[in-house]
Amino acid sequence: MNRKVLAVVLLAVVVLGTIVAWKPLKAIYFSGVPDELPRRYLYIPTGATFEQVVDSLVQGGFLTDRSSFLWLAERMKYRRAQMRPGRFAIQPGWSNRRLIQHLRAGEQAPVRLVLNVERLPEDVAALAGQVLEADSAAFAAAFADTELLEDLGYTPQTLIALFIPNTYELFWTTTPRAFLERMAKENKAFWAKNNRRQKAEALGLTPVEVYTLASIVERETNADSERPAIAGVYLNRLRVGMPLQADPTCVFATRDFEARRVTLYHTTFDSPYNTYIYKGLPPGPISMASISSIDAVLNADKHDYLFFCARPDNSGTHVFAATYAAHLVNARRFQEWVSKQGR
Repeated sequence: MNRKVLAVVLLAVVVLGTIVAWKPLKAIYFSGVPDELPRRYLYIPTGATFEQVVDSLVQGGFLTDRSSFLWLAERMKYRRAQMRPGRFAIQPGWSNRRLIQHLRAGEQAPVRLVLNVERLPEDVAALAGQVLEADSAAFAAAFADTELLEDLGYTPQTLIALFIPNTYELFWTTTPRAFLERMAKENKAFWAKNNRRQKAEALGLTPVEVYTLASIVERETNADSERPAIAGVYLNRLRVGMPLQADPTCVFATRDFEARRVTLYHTTFDSPYNTYIYKGLPPGPISMASISSIDAVLNADKHDYLFFCARPDNSGTHVFAATYAAHLVNARRFQEWVSKQGR
């Protein structure tokens, strides 16, 4: 074989080898995630098929070449009967190999759920449904599952006391049951800190009862500074057997959450939550309570006050009184101030 023929043969072998090797080379080293992504997170729902995952990758702009990804995914045995669900952070410029390793390992990126002082369990369900895979209806159903709540030590009336306002990191695939179990774990840790459980026992109250009273304090004032004083008033009333007569409980009883003022309709509405009619604490919290309100109850001011009313100014704070006569004087001053404001 002369040199010219040999050169042609060698060239043909190189070209053929390159053609044969190009597909795996391209799949492994030259294809993958684009350098610029329209979005960062890939969501794979529970129960998704391999084909659905690939479609999501393509539609989300996460692949430069679908066929290269499919070729490598088959060889890396990424296809499964049960694909790993979750919310996955995808980095620009990843190779197909790195992308498949990431998805196959199930390395989820957590989501953040922010709970403030939400009023009702339904509000918590709505927030959870916005950031987690299950919708709000699924969370609401779990919140109404009496057997599940009983396992956690709660009832539908006391459930809101399970939630401590905070920012929580959760996996997107967290189920409603797992969410409640996580909240129970967080709740237990909260009451174990700063001698909170011991302080509740010293008041003769359970953590749920403390939370219930704290929810009333929460709705009475926005001023953290006077919450211990207001908590002290209600603890004094409980101690002497006086009805709490807390306006926020009447609002809760009537569900008239837009009410600007509490009227005779509210205070005479027959409900176990109406503390003008029924002595003691209501059956459960009237909303979530902030940590400052919970700690205000646990560290309530010790005083002789049994009454408080709005201060005659725009501060939104209150004046306190030990006797009903003194309270009437304070109330009259406030009403006179309101009249002068033309309200």
